[in-house]
Amino acid sequence: MKIGILGGTGMLGHHLAIEAQIRQYELVLIHRHSTDLDKVVDLRYESRIADLNDRGSLIKAFQGLDAVVNAGAYYPTLPKPLAQEMKTARLQMKFFLDAVEESKVERAMYVGGAIALPKMPSGMATEDAYYEKEPENMAPYVHVKWLMDSMAREAAKDGLPIVIGIPSMTFGEYDFGPTTGKLIVDIANQKLKAYIKGERNVVSARDAGRGLLYALEKGKVGERYLITGENVNMDTLVATICEIADIPQITKTVPLNMAKLVNKLQETRYALFRGEPPQVTSTAIAVLAGGQHLDGTKAKVELDYTPELTMRDAVERAYIWFEKHGYIKR
Repeated sequence: MKIGILGGTGMLGHHLAIEAQIRQYELVLIHRHSTDLDKVVDLRYESRIADLNDRGSLIKAFQGLDAVVNAGAYYPTLPKPLAQEMKTARLQMKFFLDAVEESKVERAMYVGGAIALPKMPSGMATEDAYYEKEPENMAPYVHVKWLMDSMAREAAKDGLPIVIGIPSMTFGEYDFGPTTGKLIVDIANQKLKAYIKGERNVVSARDAGRGLLYALEKGKVGERYLITGENVNMDTLVATICEIADIPQITKTVPLNMAKLVNKLQETRYALFRGEPPQVTSTAIAVLAGGQHLDGTKAKVELDYTPELTMRDAVERAYIWFEKHGYIKR
């Protein structure tokens, strides 16, 4: 099988690519001209240039592929108006879906986010959790992920051969951003003095890459698959990071409403005066506020996926990688 991966230089895409190579699939990395390919020197791949903002380039890049994965879907970084964020996400997702259809790719996968699942009263979410209407939470990250998830599901109903893979909070190697690993880096560097309580499911990037490949191979068209690890709470997660980093335990917590207020003030300042981006981002708050335990039964039954690494394993592997690459200053 010849697999094309958008976002192959990111953490999830990279680990998915590693798993694809282990299974001896042909690998095609689809990337922009400006992409730093030094991040993927460990991979053997064919390089194709395309951009999610350019429909034609995607159609051309998908030619001759058996499967394609969008592991580089849009998400908000710097503060922008919600309407602008939604427009970008809608166009990029439409172009991706159009390219899958036009190129007649046999299998496609959109890598989504667990934030697209509403919080369940039971405290345990499954793939059956859907927003019946637009989310009340106005954070751009929530709306963007909800929109793209909805578009992928609708496209499958219209006959597109697409599945949706949803990894939980992922820690591991190749997190160059860093993205979720910023929590580990900030705690290890003692920049984070307090945290927001909540529940999480944590998966290692290695397990996530394997689970996503299984979803691409075996997943039913139109179905979501939660690629999970270990259900924990933030108290345990933060304490584990502090222990591995060999720093004093962080005991101070911040109420969610207080964090939202700080974020609003910082984003208003940034919108008016620019300068340093907000330290407390709306995306981070949305992720933590929407955190919940996840049920991975469906992936176990239908994909034969079971995580091999614990939350502690995931944090340790990420910590070693961050320290080795200079993100953590001792």
